[in-house]
Amino acid sequence: MSRDDRLRLAFVGMHPARRGALTEKYGSAGAVVRAVESGAEPVPAAARAAALQSPGRLLGVLRDAGVRPLMNGDPEYPAHLAVLPGAPDVLFVRGELPPVPGVAVVGTRRSTGYGRSLAAAYGSAIADAGWVVVSGLARGIDGAAHRGHVAAGGVGVAVLGSGPDVVYPPEHRDLHDALLSGGGAVVSEYPPGVPPNGWRFPPRNRIISGLSAAVVVVEAPVTGGALVTAAAALDQGRTLFAVPGDVDRTTSRGCNLLIRDGAIPVLDPGDLVEALSLVSSLPRPAATRNAAGADPVLAAVGASGCTVEELAVKTGLDAADVLRRVARLELAGLLCRRGGVVMRGR
Repeated sequence: MSRDDRLRLAFVGMHPARRGALTEKYGSAGAVVRAVESGAEPVPAAARAAALQSPGRLLGVLRDAGVRPLMNGDPEYPAHLAVLPGAPDVLFVRGELPPVPGVAVVGTRRSTGYGRSLAAAYGSAIADAGWVVVSGLARGIDGAAHRGHVAAGGVGVAVLGSGPDVVYPPEHRDLHDALLSGGGAVVSEYPPGVPPNGWRFPPRNRIISGLSAAVVVVEAPVTGGALVTAAAALDQGRTLFAVPGDVDRTTSRGCNLLIRDGAIPVLDPGDLVEALSLVSSLPRPAATRNAAGADPVLAAVGASGCTVEELAVKTGLDAADVLRRVARLELAGLLCRRGGVVMRGR
């Protein structure tokens, strides 16, 4: 497919599922563009007008908006996103998109003060560890995580459900600008000028998780974008974390169900950084590089192994904490369980 045709199709701004179906139907981006031009495939008038523009004119629109296109296969297109099914063919980028995976911190827009405080603390801790926060710039948990990260000097990425030059919500303009001035990026699969239509937000969540090595859900009800991101993370093979909460609190229900179904529980910023350094593909920060070796549970296991009860007595930790640590050390390949006995190695 030619780059010109791919750019013109990206400017149509279709839902990615429809774009994929039409590309399969017609066989190429160019054929889809011609179907849009002829009216064989109906699209809004503004989208059709974009498809009728010359590639040179479209590149001028991008220059004027301070946006550059990254096409799947370009050297700068993130390799960890490019290999995933359904990865955007074109990303529209403002700023500098880090080449390494980040940590997605997501949650509900209708968050509690506690949740926002925790998200900001997670964002700060991730910055201190030298990692990138990826989120959606939304109200609530997303915005709090970005703010904590930026305040700590982190390099962050915001993935929008609008054009990369359309800040939504508008009150996050200062946060958007701080991400860019801090060396981070704002990205979208939609071209400049595209409004934040509601149907554009669920698909962007696969990009948030796709740009990340792990996803942390701070607060989430049983429906909403955070659980869409969690589902995408599982489909993409990303490590999934969730913050447990009160069983009768609406904003904790989704997280508690994720933990029930296998997400790794995380309790505080230090706990998160330790867990990420053990079970994700992220490079270990200097402060936690020896965290696994220093874990009291690992040290207490010994050559012949121990039961969970014995480990609780040896370490002075409660059984729930022992089980949580054993689970993480298992994921890191440092411990295994055989017949109720915790042993070293797999």
